[in-house]
Amino acid sequence: MKPLSVPPKSIHNVQANSTWLNKVPEITLIFWVIKMMSTTVGETAADYLSFHLHVGMINTSMIMGVLLIAALYLQFKQVQYRPNTYWSVVVLISIFGTLVTDILTDKLAVPLPLSTLAFSLLLGATFAYWYSKEHTLSIHSIVTFKREIFYWLAILFTFALGTAAGDWVSEDMNVGYAMSAVLFGAAITLITVAFYRFKVNAVLCFWLAYILTRPLGASIGDLLSQPVRKGGLGFGTTNTSIVFLVIILILVSYLSIQAKKADKTHG
Repeated sequence: MKPLSVPPKSIHNVQANSTWLNKVPEITLIFWVIKMMSTTVGETAADYLSFHLHVGMINTSMIMGVLLIAALYLQFKQVQYRPNTYWSVVVLISIFGTLVTDILTDKLAVPLPLSTLAFSLLLGATFAYWYSKEHTLSIHSIVTFKREIFYWLAILFTFALGTAAGDWVSEDMNVGYAMSAVLFGAAITLITVAFYRFKVNAVLCFWLAYILTRPLGASIGDLLSQPVRKGGLGFGTTNTSIVFLVIILILVSYLSIQAKKADKTHG
């Protein structure tokens, strides 16, 4: 059976184990590489647009918000996972989530510990409501419109939370960008060990790692882009953003080619 031959109205009736209809990618090494790099781009691109191009945080947020809505519209129209559409949303939501936290911190003077707590509660509430309605938080079952809404809302809060937590640790606690990257990287390593060695719940491990890749990517982005006097390596936001965007484009192009081959095989 060809995937596109399924009538649109029947999509919501497809069981969660129909993986070809799942709207999100398989969790592979490439997934985590692109995810981490998208968080770095979110950090550096937000700074570049807001400060270097003098667009300002509010205007940049509005622009990114419109682009994000457009990307989500295209994503919701898909009947299965499409790498280019999916990862476009991730990159844009990364930038938008970063800007939300930065506006709260820089414009509204909300302390980072309070932002971290607020986004933690919002994310927890999203998960609780999602589970109460769908009885699963697994990303392997994003096969309905409702589940996809829950999924992207959770993703938004993970980016905002990761930004707040990362800035709190690296800046407010004066840990520094390099040591912050080490700490968050170590935490992700522990989660990986917990999953593979001690068989800790896969859904729990995924979401914890997903949250932590945000401050990890932000710390790496700041380490690469910030001037040496501020604890960075001085590559600049422009160079860092371009390099990581090029790598993301290459990896997403590779995934798109593989997806097309899979479609032909299943067709």
